[in-house]
Amino acid sequence: MANTPQAKKRARQNEARFQVNKMRRSRIRTFLRAVEEAIASGDKDAAAKALQAAQPELMRGVTKGVVHKNTAARKMSRLSSRVKAIA
Repeated sequence: MANTPQAKKRARQNEARFQVNKMRRSRIRTFLRAVEEAIASGDKDAAAKALQAAQPELMRGVTKGVVHKNTAARKMSRLSSRVKAIA
């Protein structure tokens, strides 16, 4: 457990940051889930709209440091190819 005032403050800051990042990750997953559901339903228009809504959210996660840049790029690439495959 933290003993010094500085370590106690860092523990508080870490907990606050953890909660914020947790909300951001959850929000990103919600957007990605909407794309997955649209793909599963076979509705290309809905899937494309959901993908366009998810892209800025995912990139925001990159700038905030919640998701790695390559991870976001990989997810976007795989989702967009699956949306294109709907015919």
